[in-house]
Amino acid sequence: MTKILTLLLVLSCFYGQQLNAQEIQLSASDNLQLTLDNSQDGDVITLTAGQYFGNFIISKKIILRGTNVRGEVAIIDAQGKGHALWLKNSHITIENLTIINWGDDLTNQNSGIYSHDKVDNKKVLNLTIKNNILMGDGFGIWINQADKIIVSHNRVRGNLALRSADRGNGIQIANVTNSHVFHNEVSETRDGIYVISSQNNIIEQNTMHHLRYGIHYMYSYDNTIKDNTAYSTRAGYALMSSRRLTITGNKTTDSEDYGFLLNFITQSTFSNNYIKNVWTKPENKVLGRDGKGLFIYNSGYNTLKNNIIDTAEIGIHLTAGSENIKIYGNSFINNPTQVKYVANKKQEWSKDGQGNYWSNYLGWDMDNDGIGDTIFEPNYGIDKLIWQYPEMKMIMDSPAILILRWVQRQFPVLKPPGIKDSFPLMTAPNLISSVNIANSEKSVTSLTLTKDNVTPSTTATSVSLKE
Repeated sequence: MTKILTLLLVLSCFYGQQLNAQEIQLSASDNLQLTLDNSQDGDVITLTAGQYFGNFIISKKIILRGTNVRGEVAIIDAQGKGHALWLKNSHITIENLTIINWGDDLTNQNSGIYSHDKVDNKKVLNLTIKNNILMGDGFGIWINQADKIIVSHNRVRGNLALRSADRGNGIQIANVTNSHVFHNEVSETRDGIYVISSQNNIIEQNTMHHLRYGIHYMYSYDNTIKDNTAYSTRAGYALMSSRRLTITGNKTTDSEDYGFLLNFITQSTFSNNYIKNVWTKPENKVLGRDGKGLFIYNSGYNTLKNNIIDTAEIGIHLTAGSENIKIYGNSFINNPTQVKYVANKKQEWSKDGQGNYWSNYLGWDMDNDGIGDTIFEPNYGIDKLIWQYPEMKMIMDSPAILILRWVQRQFPVLKPPGIKDSFPLMTAPNLISSVNIANSEKSVTSLTLTKDNVTPSTTATSVSLKE
């Protein structure tokens, strides 16, 4: 009987809250913070078009949304300080808002939308942040200590007038589990999506551009990164100190330093990714700084398969104990240096009779089985000398170097440990057409944001962030 009475009491409290929930519509002349303070769990607060000035705290389980009337925009303007919206409870939804001018104090984590602390010593649950436009100097969306959150269809833009190090990240996820971040566009912040100490999340179908790193992972496990697009970055994807990641179907074009940087990544699968144009700009060129399609540092026990690395100064660079890696079915195309391997252990880059496609492979296929009849070894001892002494590049085609290369081919016993592909592919198995991926992702032009105003469009629903 006691259990039945307790259950009835819980149900009555729950349904009582639902019955008391209200739909409230506000205009810019109303007191938004007072309404938030007086709201009840379950309330839906709709902001009509206009500018709402201030730093607002949400402590109830409510929905706060902008009007859904086409051409009308509800703007939260934090007036250059603090957080624009500070979420202090679970089960909060923020949608259809334009949020601008929050603070630039990164030490205080100034953010457009901010959720940081646990509630009743438990992770925040079921936050939903969708269809918002954010433009400011600090962090765009900051989520910490949360479970089962959704961050989707938001547009976040930073401030290029600030140094990259002085900007916040577009979307920052820390200590977050079982969550989904998808269909967001982030530009001109420091990093696009930054994930730290988070598990069992899916980051997919986001577009990141004009950033330091498109997606940046630290100390995170059992996450999936798939079907994202990055362009015009220093590194499309920087994945560090993490394990059991599934990294598949992602694209990166026009990076300056790295397409993908893997630093202390273990037990992860890297497949069906597309890397194009990784090249250091001439004005930034210094000795030893070359664009790397894949840079793998101190990372072992991973699988790299069915990826395309096209037109990088160095296709793949492995160093610092990056061993016990399965590498097969990849296509290395038009990379002046296909492989840079710095280690003292031989590695076989094929699996079950399938190697990789190399655009500079000069072997033949007499039995027409699609596999080259001669082994491909992308590196010689001469290559290592050139890596150690880059000034040697000026004598690459000299008679002395040509003779040394010939001697190494004729006397294999003199070869240092390196990479061997015993089953090089004659054609690229996973070659996709080199369409301008970046342009297809840039074609979102219905809303123009400037630093001084927000101008709505009446013809579409996507957004473009412009100066």
